[in-house]
Amino acid sequence: MSGELNEMSMVLDFGRVKKQVKQLIDEYVDHRLLVPMQSSAIVYKPSKAGYSTLDVMRGEKSIHLNCPDQAYCLIDAETVTIESITDHVYRILRNNLPSNVTGIEITLRHENISGAFYHYSHGLKKHDGNCQRIAHGHRSPIEILVDGQRDSEREAAFARRWQDIYLGSKEDQVSVSELNLAQEANAVTDQSHYGFRYTAPQGEFELAIAKAETEILPTDTTVELLAGYIADEVKPSLAQGQSLQIVAYEGVGKGAMAFR
Repeated sequence: MSGELNEMSMVLDFGRVKKQVKQLIDEYVDHRLLVPMQSSAIVYKPSKAGYSTLDVMRGEKSIHLNCPDQAYCLIDAETVTIESITDHVYRILRNNLPSNVTGIEITLRHENISGAFYHYSHGLKKHDGNCQRIAHGHRSPIEILVDGQRDSEREAAFARRWQDIYLGSKEDQVSVSELNLAQEANAVTDQSHYGFRYTAPQGEFELAIAKAETEILPTDTTVELLAGYIADEVKPSLAQGQSLQIVAYEGVGKGAMAFR
């Protein structure tokens, strides 16, 4: 940041900068579904007070939601890229920082992951924070240790299995005909799509997503339960007596372990 000195003879107190920037990112970007509003595939419109439907028209892999407005982050771009997100974050900060701050430079980067990683979206209805939003995502490394040694082949296999996947909970599943979606979803059926619906502290969340891009779990999809699920899926492929450790991450330096 650059600018004129304020009454404290500084551009902006660094402690305040960190807190304010984090608060703005948490409020307007983090744990929201990023929507490229200039894309021809996007149909976005209000459904009722405080709610909007979103339809991503991708042929047989269309995605349809009806959620509280705070579940979406509307990007003024044709695609979601680091550049378009950086520009969006810049505008948010520019409109919310003190007027003496005249220059802002932002650098976003992907987390540096050296091994296998998967990329999944989900929602946690029992969460009292923003994780309850039904279609927020994670790009996370995975570690699978057999008898204490990393198994890169099994890690790569699970990364392929969960490459751009939606992880849904069985107890949240409903028929797509029960969902309150926009008319763009009228052609969607239970043969092609899974329907999910739940009520959380922020409101009611509804989603129809293609079966080809979904895996349904018998539990909620917290990282702790995901680690256990991965362990249960991998364990049958091991020889008798081999030990198994799963390290499943969610975010940078956060995650859970499971042992079998």
